[in-house]
Amino acid sequence: MTAGQRKALRITGWTLLGLFLLGAIGAGYAFTKREALLQIALKRATQKAKRDYKLDLKIGSATFTGLSSVAFSNISIVPEQRDSLARINRAEVGVRLWPMLLGQIALSDLALENGMVQVVRRDSLTNIDFILRRKRDSTATKSTRRVDLADVAENLIDELLSKIPDNMNVRNLDFRVIDSDRDTTQRLSLLTEQATIEDEAVSSTLRLNGNEATWHISGTADPADREYDLSLYADGKPLELKYLENRYKLKLQADTLHAELKDVDRAGGEFRMEGVGSVRNLRINHPAIARTDVFVDRAAMDANLFVGENYVGIDSSSVVYLGQVSGRPFVKYTLSPTKTYEVELHTDMMNAQALFNSFPQGLFESLEGMQVTGGLKYDMSFQLDEALPDSVKFNSGLTSDNFKIVRMGRVDFGKINNSFVYTPYEKDKPVRDIVIGPENPDFTPLSAISPELRNAVLTSEDYNFMTHKGFNEKAFRVSIATNFKEKKFKRGASTISMQLVKNVYLNRNKTLSRKVEEILIVWLMENGRLVPKERMYEVYLNLIEWGRNIYGIGEAARYYFGKSPSELDLGESIFLAFVIPSPKRALNWFNPDGTLQVRNVRGYFRIIGRIMARRGLTEPDSGAYGFYNVRLREGLRQQVAPIDSMQSDSLMNDTDEGGGIDDFFKRLFNGNRDRDDEKEETENVQTQSESNNPAAPNVSSGDTVKTRRQLRQERRERKRREREERQQQDDTNR
Repeated sequence: MTAGQRKALRITGWTLLGLFLLGAIGAGYAFTKREALLQIALKRATQKAKRDYKLDLKIGSATFTGLSSVAFSNISIVPEQRDSLARINRAEVGVRLWPMLLGQIALSDLALENGMVQVVRRDSLTNIDFILRRKRDSTATKSTRRVDLADVAENLIDELLSKIPDNMNVRNLDFRVIDSDRDTTQRLSLLTEQATIEDEAVSSTLRLNGNEATWHISGTADPADREYDLSLYADGKPLELKYLENRYKLKLQADTLHAELKDVDRAGGEFRMEGVGSVRNLRINHPAIARTDVFVDRAAMDANLFVGENYVGIDSSSVVYLGQVSGRPFVKYTLSPTKTYEVELHTDMMNAQALFNSFPQGLFESLEGMQVTGGLKYDMSFQLDEALPDSVKFNSGLTSDNFKIVRMGRVDFGKINNSFVYTPYEKDKPVRDIVIGPENPDFTPLSAISPELRNAVLTSEDYNFMTHKGFNEKAFRVSIATNFKEKKFKRGASTISMQLVKNVYLNRNKTLSRKVEEILIVWLMENGRLVPKERMYEVYLNLIEWGRNIYGIGEAARYYFGKSPSELDLGESIFLAFVIPSPKRALNWFNPDGTLQVRNVRGYFRIIGRIMARRGLTEPDSGAYGFYNVRLREGLRQQVAPIDSMQSDSLMNDTDEGGGIDDFFKRLFNGNRDRDDEKEETENVQTQSESNNPAAPNVSSGDTVKTRRQLRQERRERKRREREERQQQDDTNR
């Protein structure tokens, strides 16, 4: 080593020694002044809470108890003009030194004694409004710079996990919820008698609403490696919150909830989390889900979550377990350049009986006890771009392998091959028993029903009925796109098969389980060839509602036109197809002289007639395909109310008596129409609808004095009919 090198080494050494001494002096000075620095930091935190969140933060005392631990006493947090949010008598917090040197706060120790945290809602105000208010304010003031969701997720998870201490001891911490409105007040209390983390072992005792139940959280926690394995269970009874049932009519019980976090990682621009969640003996009851309790003995999910720059989702390597079967889900939500939704679910070929055994008890009542053989495989994919809703992609199907029904469950789905009794319901009350078979003089075999009627109903309701296997995926896609654009459920996609199953086999409750059960029964009937298509259509025409207490085509033909079903002409047939969505309003479409209202119905006739003509089901007609020949039976004409107003009318928005449906799940099944038979209009009827005209209101037969407005309207309608008739005559002469 040269003299120059030795000199440089001495200079470097003295420099490092000087820096170390300066750091030590600074650290020593800071250590002697740390109490003063702590008070300054607390004062700033109190001011920030007041300024940014409108919180009154008070701390009775704060002092260091170790090199990196601080003890606090008499802490209170009260939002401005709101109920108290938290009170804690004593807290001691220790932080990890190394993360602190890097500018991060990670807890090493936490001790709490005798505290209370509460969330209070009084009508529309809560004591946590400051969180939402702060979020809105920060959103309004920030620039429109692009935010990387992976960074946001990573920072959020880091902040959350870093606040879980290596060692914890919590005693007598009460978490409360007070939820009140004008009529009721719901209260929930969960008292943590003791909760500890020691040597990675987690244990706790929690009291629910006094002595209502005793809960425990147990397992392991390794904050350093970010690995957690925790279970929640109760002593001698299921986990349950009566608050949910009282507040939301949701009964929710479970024996054990288990959650495991296995890995948290950032790679390739994506933030990923791997974990497991499971539940044992889950019991659910809600009016929108099912009529009775739904019981799931085991459900679990191996979840691999990912977050990218502008998307978030569940990876296809995830697995969902339900009873004896499993499936692979994929979910992705992309925010930009346009919002896009992607959902997939795939299974391997499963033992069919294992699948049926895995259905939750109480969910599909008619299928319980069914015995099957063979295999089944399910595949579903869905993709929707908000900018291009009409290009929605949806495919769903069960693939069978030697699938056979060995024994029916509670319900024999082949019963309609023979005579049976059908009982329609109105407002959950039975109307009357109707025999669907030759024993009923109004029953009409398919061969004795006018071809015009058969073709008109198929064209309007389900023109591919004779060839599809119960479902029309194109109709599903159109329904999804339409409902998405309208931001409400406006169009259904029920086929005749689905309408028939709903009327014959299922209860009248509008629930999620009933809709899924309907789909399963249709698949079983169609793929198992339990009932021939012709018989299904025959039963359908003989039991659906065509008017007030008018069921079946035999009653309908006689009631409206004094004819038998075989005598119905094209115009009468199209009219009967027209009233299927809202049968109770059928008489409203007539004028007092027995003719049809031009502005209300003629456009529909032209649309259905043209479709039938293109398919060779009727002759092309330059008029309105029998519209002008329809005449209501004379004995009914006195029941027709005079036209009272020119309300805007839409075939797609007809609503019958009974009012709207607020619940989301009920809208899922009914849309905006209160009809017993969900209807799928043909795409042509929807896109080319010409019936934007008023419906005659219900006026009692005692209203004999007409207003001037009524008289004027009648004159206008009469002149309009005369013009239409002259035009039709001119077209005929040409």
